[in-house]
Amino acid sequence: MRKILILLTAVILISCSENRPIQKTAFTDAPEWSKHIVWYQVFVERFRNGDSTNDPRKEDIVGAYPGVIPAGWEITPWTHDWYKPDHWFKELEGKKDFNGNPISHINQKTLVRRYGGDLQGVLDKIDYLDSLGVTAIYFNPLNDAPSLHKYDAKHWRHIDHNFGPSPEEDLKLTAAEIPENPSTWKMTGADKMFVNVIKAFHEKGIRVILDYSWNHTGHTFWAWEDILKNGQKSKYSDWYWVKKFDDPETPENEFEYRGWMNVPDLPEIKETEFVDHVKSVKAFEGNIANEKTKKHIFNVCARWLDPDGDGDPSDGVDGFRLDVAADLPLGFWRDYRKFVRSINPDAYLLGEIWWEEFPDKLLDPKPFLEGDIFDGVMNYRWYRAARHFFAKAPAEIKVSEFVDSLNSFRSNLREQNNYAMMNLAASHDAPRVLTSLYNHEKKYKYEAAPSPGNNYKINKPGEKTLNTLKLLLAHQYTYIGSPHIWAGDEMGMWGADMDDTRKPLIWPDYDFEPEEVHPYGKDRPIDEVKFDEKIFSMYREMIKIRNDNPVLQTGKLEFLITDDERKILAYSRYDAKNEAIAIFNVSDKTWEIDIPVKYDNQYEEILSGYKVQRKDKGVLKIETPPESAAILIQKL
Repeated sequence: MRKILILLTAVILISCSENRPIQKTAFTDAPEWSKHIVWYQVFVERFRNGDSTNDPRKEDIVGAYPGVIPAGWEITPWTHDWYKPDHWFKELEGKKDFNGNPISHINQKTLVRRYGGDLQGVLDKIDYLDSLGVTAIYFNPLNDAPSLHKYDAKHWRHIDHNFGPSPEEDLKLTAAEIPENPSTWKMTGADKMFVNVIKAFHEKGIRVILDYSWNHTGHTFWAWEDILKNGQKSKYSDWYWVKKFDDPETPENEFEYRGWMNVPDLPEIKETEFVDHVKSVKAFEGNIANEKTKKHIFNVCARWLDPDGDGDPSDGVDGFRLDVAADLPLGFWRDYRKFVRSINPDAYLLGEIWWEEFPDKLLDPKPFLEGDIFDGVMNYRWYRAARHFFAKAPAEIKVSEFVDSLNSFRSNLREQNNYAMMNLAASHDAPRVLTSLYNHEKKYKYEAAPSPGNNYKINKPGEKTLNTLKLLLAHQYTYIGSPHIWAGDEMGMWGADMDDTRKPLIWPDYDFEPEEVHPYGKDRPIDEVKFDEKIFSMYREMIKIRNDNPVLQTGKLEFLITDDERKILAYSRYDAKNEAIAIFNVSDKTWEIDIPVKYDNQYEEILSGYKVQRKDKGVLKIETPPESAAILIQKL
């Protein structure tokens, strides 16, 4: 308590890293730094294998989907043709998963794969990320779990033992602890390495947030295993939504419980009120039912907000990304914000607020952005509208329709939260941006993976898609909210919806097998798999433009041209002294455009090298080719 009071009364806590002061941010405000960053999302298992001695073994993946581990299972080579079957795939034929469904399609089988990505691989590539120009890292869950994605936690309190340098020792340390008693918790080798990862990023001036799902655990979670062993007598029996316990006096097993979205290996944490989210998701009041469950969650958060517990959070994470956040009650999130901000008053909280009803209705994040819960959300609404406009996906829309969508998304939110949004075009849960734009005839995330009955394109997208990407990035990096990169997009990677979007990253020092196999035997081009320097340079250029021009981070927004006939969009980002203007010609014709400007200084087009002329006082003239973007920057 004394440490918390010190933090609450401090005006500024100066970090031991000169690059990272901890500001005393007003409780209802988003941290100032969240407006200025470029996000990079790291999925550690597929990022880079920096230490082969800690690679997962069969016993490490027990409990992960689909619940079957082939006798011949082994780590998949990093450079393997993604759709080519592993030799042990044939052992899965005829088997059933946790749900009793036959294991038959490719994405069931690839979930059994492991590639050995780890924290050493992240440390090895920090200079790469720094050279790209990104300034914040969002880690997918690192907690100890048997799956590749780690949302099925076995222990929330520890970093996965296969991500660190000493898996066997970590398992022994964990087994000796009392899970609900933080005074018994030790720092494992993986935990210590993650603290070093945080430090290394902070020394580069790069923020770090960590992903957790407090809505559910895995079915190997320590409290759930106690329930399975002791039934209703378990002291954790009311941590979860158990509908009926087994009666030991009968031969049948009557045990029945709720899994997230009816997934049996993800038992749900119990709330004060049950709300069914399977068909529709909406914000709802309430809290987590058991205070001890909530206390455990808070203790885990404190561990990573201030790892050494000295009252100075500069050695900890800078916030959290909260998975399936709308599935948890608002009262819990209000308490959560109070707790997190009591340890780090400059922490950033990001909610995954996604579908209200799949696949057509996205959830309005307003209830979560009133200053008492989150600072921003993953801005899926922005991307679906931008994809619709720039890729004509799934159909062409007018410039005015796109602008109306953007305005409506911001209209009922506090302005500071609009600036704190994470604007993402792809993630671990959606197709890679190139593949998403390439399959423009498809709805966003709907039927977004190959199957025997669809024509979803899985090959490398061509130049037309690459040009669409350039237009999208020019918008993403000049619009309100912080741009996000799903690791590998900047390398030119392509991939369909889960699990294909999670292919191992195509580092330039690796020689990859070409992609030539179609999972359903259809014809496809043979594609070379190689780091794309052209796309990398495109991303680095866009990041530099945003980092070099703070007006693109914090400037106001004004739409200057919304021309449906010529298909021209232009908007200004401006403040009291500076202005940047983004211009998009999405037609198939060249147009000469008159652009109103706020200042009499010279303007330079910095994206494509187009010539800019002064036409009249307060008006510039620029010629834009078909399907092109331009960025004008005021020269002071």
